[in-house]
Amino acid sequence: MLEKLGQVWKVRDLRSKILFVFGMLVIFRLAAHIPIPGVDAAALQKFFQSNQLLGLLNIFSGGGLENFSIVMLGVGPYITASIIFQLLTMIIPALERLSKEGEQGYRRINQWTRMLTVPLAALNAFGTITLLRQQGGGIITALSGFDLTTAIIGITGGTIFLMWIGELISEKKIGNGISLIIFAGIVAAIPRTIQQTLAVFDPSKIFTYLLILIVGLITIAAVVFITEAQRNIPVSYARRIRGNRVFGGVDTHLPLRVNQAGVIPIIFAVSLVVFPPLVAQFFANSPIGWLASLARGTTLLFQNQGFYAIIYFILVVAFTYFYTSVVFHPQQIAENLQKQGGFVPGIRPGQQTAEYLGYVSNRIMLAGALFLGAVAVLPNVLQSTTNIQTIVVGGTSLLIVVSVVIETVKQIDAQLVMRDYEGF
Repeated sequence: MLEKLGQVWKVRDLRSKILFVFGMLVIFRLAAHIPIPGVDAAALQKFFQSNQLLGLLNIFSGGGLENFSIVMLGVGPYITASIIFQLLTMIIPALERLSKEGEQGYRRINQWTRMLTVPLAALNAFGTITLLRQQGGGIITALSGFDLTTAIIGITGGTIFLMWIGELISEKKIGNGISLIIFAGIVAAIPRTIQQTLAVFDPSKIFTYLLILIVGLITIAAVVFITEAQRNIPVSYARRIRGNRVFGGVDTHLPLRVNQAGVIPIIFAVSLVVFPPLVAQFFANSPIGWLASLARGTTLLFQNQGFYAIIYFILVVAFTYFYTSVVFHPQQIAENLQKQGGFVPGIRPGQQTAEYLGYVSNRIMLAGALFLGAVAVLPNVLQSTTNIQTIVVGGTSLLIVVSVVIETVKQIDAQLVMRDYEGF
């Protein structure tokens, strides 16, 4: 590892890219500490400690929500806009054709995604401010119409600013910019969480802390294993002769990853599992009796750790299958193999190959889906069994951190290979 770091530092271009990415992340962390005026910071932190759902949203905001900063929404609206266009691509034929036009089509869809991010960010900012004014217990002081408008514009601008930073980082080919922003927010919160854990440290629970540490290490190893795990489908290419040259006649494989969806299913599940209780909190003080009763009942239901964990687990598993069906197309892969003269030994090219690839994908996907669901509810299980509320890094955060590190290391290795042909 030290040798690899030395190689990275010796390559001037690569070193400059890494320092640029680091600088952008530092700017993001500085912006995360610029609060919106009129916020009681002490009351805000107390409210976050008592609201698990907002804590979950804080992970995907990169840690900016708990400070009620100008980047409090993080890249959440941009991720939501991206998900919306991915779903629309499946429904609208014109968008599907545009997505197949290569770089030009990608740029147009990406531009529309940026445009959709603006109203989504403004709507999220208004909803969050309204929620905290109703339920926050004095977190936000009285805001005039001008102050509210200024706050919404500032928060929306912060989201667009982070979206721009994320794209600048992605252009450097040192990891995905959006993922690195979320990663930076999670890592930045670890020292404070460790400090809180040490402040309430109970020597009589030393074995419990050791157990949590062991579970964390096992989870990290499992995340690496599942992220890298793949099923290799053997593929053979028929030998073709054109003039005096011979093409094909080689054996290779088609890799199918166990977890093809990454962390997207968890983001989908978080969006759905957080939505009902957040909406319910808006109507908790409604003058309509049955509506207020229904809202309070919904809030209490989702505060039940068992119900919350079960719903969260089911949604993660379901969205793993859903999103994999969006990004993995057996029929298209089978057609491409047939056009190139490739075939899976023992399987007829065409429709039978597509059915075989779909069958294998669904079988190995079960392991990936169950693993994602287990990682998502891991903090709830640990907190309920150990009665320790300050878990340093939750399962979702751990999955994001490890996945981002693996992706970034791979891209840095690719950059090194491009600059070191003599090493071959």
